[in-house]
Amino acid sequence: MLNGGGLIPLFTELRPALSRFLQTRGASPDEAEDILQDVYIKLLAERPGPVAQPRAYLYKMANNHFLLHRRTAGRRERREEDWAGVHGGSGEIDDQPSVETELIAREQLAILQRILDGLPERTRIIFRRFRIDGEPQRVIAGELGISISAVEKHLARAYQAIAAAKLRLNEDHADRRSLTGERGRHAS
Repeated sequence: MLNGGGLIPLFTELRPALSRFLQTRGASPDEAEDILQDVYIKLLAERPGPVAQPRAYLYKMANNHFLLHRRTAGRRERREEDWAGVHGGSGEIDDQPSVETELIAREQLAILQRILDGLPERTRIIFRRFRIDGEPQRVIAGELGISISAVEKHLARAYQAIAAAKLRLNEDHADRRSLTGERGRHAS
């Protein structure tokens, strides 16, 4: 029996195997990494109770997020096709994001950059090399002269900071939504 907090180190240990698992299910490497990031953030945010079979739990969680990711992508594609059909489109959809989407993405990127800038230098370097440059943890550990476990702890610190910021953003968004009705009108 493993408590919810104990799932984080196990998840970190299993992350490469979970990525391979998702890729055998049809996810691209980038898609697998995005799914695993969502799983990690959910583990941090929800801290599940005691788990009898933690490995099976993590694989099931990864699979459920994979299925959700695919369903969401399928719905988005059908919605875009339907919209194009109704509006006389040629079926080709403009991949350019809207101005609003682009502004929101820039704002979120700036927030993420501030969070990363606030991390200790070594944590920033490890996060960048692993998450952005795609270097394996063992290579990073060897070049920095630290253990793989230390690399994982630095990554966990970065992921926790990002997860906390994401939760704050989601709470802020929920607070703004509570001031208005479901359709964006002011509540009476």
